[in-house]
Amino acid sequence: MALLEVAPGRSRVSMRITPRMANGHGICHGGMIFALADSAFAFASNSRGGTVVAAGATVDFLSPGVIGEELEATATVRHLQGKSGIYDVTVRESTSQRLVAEFRGRSLRLSNEGPAAREPL
Repeated sequence: MALLEVAPGRSRVSMRITPRMANGHGICHGGMIFALADSAFAFASNSRGGTVVAAGATVDFLSPGVIGEELEATATVRHLQGKSGIYDVTVRESTSQRLVAEFRGRSLRLSNEGPAAREPL
């Protein structure tokens, strides 16, 4: 994976699908797509400082990732209140922009180190 962008409440991460990432059907294993989306979620949720962890996540797989394709996950904060947050992550094939998956992550802030942790959306 490669971190392409990180800003307060946002990130972009990419990943090229290799043969080792394929499942028994010859397409990208859902766990790999989940890991890409979860990584983008982690960078976005920790982008304001402090320590933030996942409280839960769901993913919907919408089209298969194919060996050789480059996937790009874009994470965006949707809601922050107290120590909780909601982030949406869209995974697309980078060339065609075909939608591959939608991921929603729920975050929990464990600490508030630094002024960036208290900035509004």
